[in-house]
Amino acid sequence: MNETYSISDEKIQKLTDIAKNYSETISNTTEEIKKIIVGQDDVIKKIIISIIADGHVLLESVPGLAKTLMIKTMADIFSVNNVRIQFTPDLLPADILGTKIYKNNSETFEIQKGPIFHNFVLADEINRAPPKVQSALLESMQEKQVSIHGETFQLEKPFLVLATQNPIENEGTYKLPEAQIDRFALKILIDYPTKDQEIEIIEKNTSNLQIKVNPIVELKQILEIQKFNEKIYADTIILKYVASLIDATRNPKKYELDLENIIEYGASPRASIWLIKAAKANAMINGRGYVIPDDIKQVAHEVLRHRLILTFEAEAEEVNSDKVIDIILEKIPSP
Repeated sequence: MNETYSISDEKIQKLTDIAKNYSETISNTTEEIKKIIVGQDDVIKKIIISIIADGHVLLESVPGLAKTLMIKTMADIFSVNNVRIQFTPDLLPADILGTKIYKNNSETFEIQKGPIFHNFVLADEINRAPPKVQSALLESMQEKQVSIHGETFQLEKPFLVLATQNPIENEGTYKLPEAQIDRFALKILIDYPTKDQEIEIIEKNTSNLQIKVNPIVELKQILEIQKFNEKIYADTIILKYVASLIDATRNPKKYELDLENIIEYGASPRASIWLIKAAKANAMINGRGYVIPDDIKQVAHEVLRHRLILTFEAEAEEVNSDKVIDIILEKIPSP
């Protein structure tokens, strides 16, 4: 493409200088997390991207891959509070949001806030809770506020929900509706560690060695980083590229893609927004004040994989969302 950026080099340099400072802080944070968490470098990076972009995460993995430890470690390093909520079929919305309780001493009703009033919330096995509970959580995620018996309370920033679901077990679960899944900025897949990583995990967890992490980022600084992320420059040519990628999921024939029998419903406009927000965060991590096509490609799978609804034919041919995204990224020329 012969199009050029429509912003001065001076402005881009100024943004890049600020991004480099934040990039160093983020790099130190990542190294600190790696003291505890072994072999999940890409997962750590993508969760940090979601924190920077101020979006929520859907984690898909089998049990035992250190999700709880990961969020606790991140909360310690980011100097924020955290909570783990185990979702079960008998859970009620009030168990998450809070309720009013009667105090005998004062003979009045008082608000008792639920566990949702934490900065980092691990919603473990979200698909085990009934739809009413899922809806209550997802509404809080969207509005960043909670209503308890007619009173509205703002949730403290930063507010991040990491919801997990087990891809293997379907018995006794309530599938998340597509419209609600769309509210998650990213969907991250956690895989098993390699053999060498497994050895390192065993060594760390079967010795007397006490590894402690140090707080690297203060709460105030997280909010500053999130605010700066909005200022990262994404040129019109990048916006056009993203629009083409999303349009290709809806109208594959227009782009000579043989996916009409594979994709039932394409990505929503929310996908375009999160592609740009996540790409900006990726640019910042790399010490740039502007987005390049590679930033889009690096976050495309996490942003899009839960937003594409595939046909039964795709399932029969064992074609998943990631494969479709690969085909689209390969076909649509980047600027």
